[in-house]
Amino acid sequence: MKVSMTNGTLNYLAKLEKENKKAALYFMQDQDKTVAYYEGEEEPVFAEGRDYEVVEAVGDVEESGFVVMNNIPVSDEGRPVFEDRFKKRAGSVESMEGFQAIRILRPVKGNTYVVFTQWRNEQCFEDWKNSQEFEKAHENSGPKHKEKPSFIDGKPYITKYQMIQLED
Repeated sequence: MKVSMTNGTLNYLAKLEKENKKAALYFMQDQDKTVAYYEGEEEPVFAEGRDYEVVEAVGDVEESGFVVMNNIPVSDEGRPVFEDRFKKRAGSVESMEGFQAIRILRPVKGNTYVVFTQWRNEQCFEDWKNSQEFEKAHENSGPKHKEKPSFIDGKPYITKYQMIQLED
C-alpha cells in the first residue's frame, strides 16, 4: 500500500479532489495548514506530494477524528532497525479507547518516517500519551529518554490535525 500527502489551501485541495474522483482522499487541518491524504495501490495522485510506502498498517483511516503524525528522521543505515522495532512492538496502542488507525510510513524520498495515528478525538490521544502503555511502548526511545537511539538522524517533531470534510 502507498500513501501520498500534500499541503495546500482548501480551494486548491478541493480542486484536487474533483480531479481525482477515483482516489479516496482524506483531508485534515491544523490552524494554518490543510493536508490531503491518500492511501491505496494507485500511483501517487499529487504532482507535488510526499510519497510513502506503508511498513505497517492497523485499522482504517476514517473521515472524522484527530490525527497525530510523529515525523522521525532516520539514518539510511538505521532504517532496518527502526522498522524492525515497529514490527516487534507490543501493539498496546490498538487497545486504547478511541484508537482508529496507525500507519508506519517509509519515505520514498528523504529520510523522515511518519508514524501516523488517528484517534476519535484529541482527548483519546492525550489519554494514550499519559498512559502506562505509552510509557512502556516508549521506554527505550520515547520523549523522556535522555539518549536518542543511534538510528535517529535529526530532531523528530509532531504535527496534529483534525479531520475535515470538504464542502461540495
